[in-house]
Amino acid sequence: MGTLRILIADDHEVVRQGLRILVETRSGWKVCGEAATGREAVERTKKLKPDIVILDIAMPELNGLEAARRILNARPHTQVLILTIYESEELVSQVLKIGARAYMLKSDAGRDLIAAIESLSQGRPFFTSSVAQMVLEGYLARAAPASARASARSRVSGREREIIQLLTEGKSSKEIASRLNLSVKTVEAHLSRIYRKLGVRNRAELAARRPEARGAPD
Repeated sequence: MGTLRILIADDHEVVRQGLRILVETRSGWKVCGEAATGREAVERTKKLKPDIVILDIAMPELNGLEAARRILNARPHTQVLILTIYESEELVSQVLKIGARAYMLKSDAGRDLIAAIESLSQGRPFFTSSVAQMVLEGYLARAAPASARASARSRVSGREREIIQLLTEGKSSKEIASRLNLSVKTVEAHLSRIYRKLGVRNRAELAARRPEARGAPD
C-alpha cells in the first residue's frame, strides 16, 4: 500500500497543527496540505488529490457541509471525515446524505482520530460512540413501517444493538467477534439478521441510510 495522503481543513491553526501531529505519528501517513477556509479545502482537494479530508463544519467562506458536498462531487473516491464540536442528529443526517462516512466530535479526536482514519482508509464508516448511538436510534426508528415503529426496538436484540454500535464505529467483522467473544461466523449471521430487520443489504447501505427520527424511549 502506498502513502495515505490526508488534507486537514480547519480555520484554527492550532487545531490544524494538533491534528497534523496526531496523523504523522503513523508510518505511511502524510499530511499533504492544509486549508483554513471551506473554499480552500475544495480547491486544495482538487489540486492535491488527498485520500482523506479532515474537515471542520464551522468554516469561513464556505461551511463544511457545502465544502464536503463539492469535494465529494469533484472527487467521489476521496473520504471525508467531519470534525466538529456539535453533537447533533440533524447534522449527522446531513453529513450522511451528502456522502461523508465519518463524523467525530473534536473532544474525541485525541482518542479516536487514528481509528477513524484507519476505518476510512479501508472503506468503512466511522462514528464515535455517542454519535453512533444517535445513528443507531435513527435506524431503529425507521426499521419498521410507520404503523409498527413503536415496536422497532423490541425486534432488535441487545446483542444486535451491540453489533450495530460497533459496526457504525467502523469495526470489521473480525474486530466485532474479538470484542464480543464470538466467532466471525456468528457475527456474520447476526449481521444478516440485522440487515433484514433494517431493510438494508450491506454495510454501505447501513451507513448511507438517513437517520430521520429517534426511536421511542425505553
